[in-house]
Amino acid sequence: MAKTIMIVDDSASLRQVVAIALKGAGYEVTEACDGKDALGKLNGQKIHLIISDVNMPNMDGITLVQELKKLPSYKFTPVIMLTTEAGEDKKSAGQAAGAKAWVVKPFKPEQMLTAVAKLVLP
Repeated sequence: MAKTIMIVDDSASLRQVVAIALKGAGYEVTEACDGKDALGKLNGQKIHLIISDVNMPNMDGITLVQELKKLPSYKFTPVIMLTTEAGEDKKSAGQAAGAKAWVVKPFKPEQMLTAVAKLVLP
């Protein structure tokens, strides 16, 4: 069975680029436009990984990670932050919240898929 990855980004075009790369690598993909939307779509189904932007309206990516860690079903779900933010303070905040990897935009799909493969165990 294919592993399911949720992409959370307020940019529809970026979600599309990431989804194409993931689907091409054999993953199932679900999408959300911000942290609030993502939490609303987490209804107990197994999500193997979440790829989230940091800067989004309604709920940013770091707050999303903090909220995820409070949910028993998703507390161990790995999160990759995919963002234009390269500052150490943001990275530290992301790590403190529980993000497992940090990929800076613009990115190469192979770079992202390598990070995904390390976090989504067979």
